[in-house]
Amino acid sequence: MIPLRDDQPVFSTPFVNYFLIALNVLIFLFELSVGMQRNALMFQFGVVPVKEVGLLTGIPSFSPGAALVPILTSMFLHASWGHVIGNMWFLWIFGDNVEDYLGHFKYLVFYLLSGVAASFTHILLNSNSTIPSVGASGAIAGVLGAYFILYPRARVLTWFPLFFFFYLPAWLMLGYWFLFQFLSGAATISPGFNP
Repeated sequence: MIPLRDDQPVFSTPFVNYFLIALNVLIFLFELSVGMQRNALMFQFGVVPVKEVGLLTGIPSFSPGAALVPILTSMFLHASWGHVIGNMWFLWIFGDNVEDYLGHFKYLVFYLLSGVAASFTHILLNSNSTIPSVGASGAIAGVLGAYFILYPRARVLTWFPLFFFFYLPAWLMLGYWFLFQFLSGAATISPGFNP
């Protein structure tokens, strides 16, 4: 199932949504350009729960920046082409309506806070993990949750790879995205980072 568009009109240009998509893609292209240094980049700017727990709970030379920077930067890193394309596609389809409803500035704050909340939740649930968590999935989950609340009766034109097109309830497409994220995350739990 591939969502193509929703049936909800947008009354203002979603500049912030466009900016977030462009920024995520540009950062991913930068990641690819660093070659062998990419894993180091992921460990430095991704959320590594065991490192974050240590930084937040008592290293004598505690630096809030050292703990908080990855919590912000991790949501702009992605592990693969499929990861960044999937996240940005769902943001493209559903984010414009949420930005239209909230306004540009509130949407940006909401997006960032959703990503930060997801990072803290990941740290809380996986405090012993040494695997970097990267991606915009947490921020996008917040956007999709807002979309679900704001547009519960929305429908999404969906393409099924056998060339069938039809509208599905938005809640079904959003549930599909959450299930895909869960299964992708479960499949990547391994002893080390492997983009």
